[in-house]
This record gives sequence, C-alpha cells and structure tokens, in this order.
Amino acid sequence: MSEVIGDPTFERPRGGDEPLRLMAVHAHPDDESSKGAATMAKYAAEGVEVLVVTCTGGERGDILNPAMDRPEIKADIGKVRQEEMARAREILGVRQSWLGFVDSGFPEGDPPPPLPEGCFALQPLETASEPLVRAVREFRPHVMLTYDEKGGYPHPDHVKCHEVSMEAFEAAGDPERYPGTGDPWQPLKLYYHLTFNKDRILALHNAMEKAGRESPYGDWIKRFDEESERRAKWEVTTRVPCADYFETRDRALLAHATQIDPNGFWFVVPLDIQREAWPTEDYHLARSLVDTELPEDDLFAGVREKVCL
Repeated sequence: MSEVIGDPTFERPRGGDEPLRLMAVHAHPDDESSKGAATMAKYAAEGVEVLVVTCTGGERGDILNPAMDRPEIKADIGKVRQEEMARAREILGVRQSWLGFVDSGFPEGDPPPPLPEGCFALQPLETASEPLVRAVREFRPHVMLTYDEKGGYPHPDHVKCHEVSMEAFEAAGDPERYPGTGDPWQPLKLYYHLTFNKDRILALHNAMEKAGRESPYGDWIKRFDEESERRAKWEVTTRVPCADYFETRDRALLAHATQIDPNGFWFVVPLDIQREAWPTEDYHLARSLVDTELPEDDLFAGVREKVCL
C-alpha cells in the first residue's frame, strides 16, 4: 500500500472497543472534497476512522482557478496538488493514501484522442486493483464509498475508480485472490455517491429562486433532461444528515486552490439556504452483507450491531 498519511500503524483495539472504519475511494485529489466531504467530516468527528484513497495524483488536471494560473504552478502541478490534498485532509480530519497511478486526463474532441500511455484508465484491472485490495486488507473498512459504473460523469479515471472499487470489495475477503497483499478482509457495505442527484439540484434551485436570488442550476436542470439516457439511474437509499459540516466541506474544497475558484460555482448558494433546502449527502447502497432497512440515514446501519458489541 502507498503511504498512508495520518497514522500508518492502524493498531486495532480489541473486542467491543473496535472503531468503525470508512474508506472513500476517489479518482483525483479534490474529488473527496466535492463528493461526500461533509459525511466524512461528520463521521470523523464522531470517532469513526476515515481513510480517503486517491487513485491518481491529478497531474493532468487543468488549473480552474484564474488566480492560480501561473507558470511555476503549471510546471509542478503534481506537487502542488499533493500539497493541496494535505491541507484538505487535515481540514476534514481524515487519513489519506495515494495509490500512485498517473492521471489519465479528460479526452476532448470528436473523435476524442487516445489516452496517454501508462495512465490509470489503461491499466489492466488486476494491476489497478492490487494496491486497493492491499489498502482494504490493511485498513479493514466496514464501509466503502465509490462512484457508479459511469463514474458519476464519464471521466475515464472515475470509471476506472468504480471498477477497481468493485473488484477490491469482492476480492479483498477471498484468501485465494491477490496473494501477498495481506490477510483477507471483507467490507460489509459499499455505496455510490449521488451528490448531484436531480431532486437535490431542483430543491436548491427552487430555494434560491424563492429567496429572490439567481440560481446557478438552470443549465444543470436542462442537462439532466438532455442527458437522461446517458446518466446512470440509481435510487437514493441513504441520506446522511451532515449540514453542520457543510462549512468544513467548503474549506476543504478551497484547499484545492488550483481546482476551485472561491468566486465560482461551488459557493453561489449560501450555506443557510443549503442547510434548509437539502441538509444531507446522498448515496445508493450498491452492496450489503448485513441486514438493513431502507431508506437509511446512516452508512453504518446494520454494521454497528455487528461491530459495536
């Protein structure tokens, strides 16, 4: 496993003192702060061990904040994004590990250009999954978070992140698979992020208009209809109340200064409107090896009974 930042020993207490553990698998630095960040901050504050696994270094990401669009930053963007990630994980109160793969970039054009040789998205499944299986067996999460089969949006690294997450969830508990990567460990639940679901976007849009403010979501709503056939359709099974941690989420986002413009889209809707209109982060329960009743308001529903004896 690549270096884990925070507490690399992962020494486990025994018996009823065992903590709950949550692993969030993301494609690039900044993804953890735009998807599920308030959830992670909430659980970390409650004593859950939280590990973000970042598949790539984000080396091919564009600089999206005009204030950071400087030659010296472009020249060493990989190092800069590592430093940004360090600030974000400290704000969220989580640990973090790099899997060490190279960003694939987002191919644009018609037809799109081939992906760069050696990038994450072109790795064979077992090659790309092996370090994540190792991470699962070392950290021993009870719950995993990842993207759906379309990646949430069709970035090749997001799609690959889904593939390796599913492979690791299924394989980490099998002693016959991925030998030499540690003792088997079977996570109990796996969720897909549904942060940008249509109901939430509509609720925020309507709340902004009710408050007499211009909504940033008009074009989004149109795209939901235009792209309906291309979007994965998943039911929201789990809504985690985490409005108290929206401000923490936003500070973590701002730590990714090359990617997030403080005057941009992410911060148009005031926090008080967000908390009132949609105080949760939302997920689809894709795999479960424990009994649980839907809908849920806790990622560890059905898990607490097994772990916290």
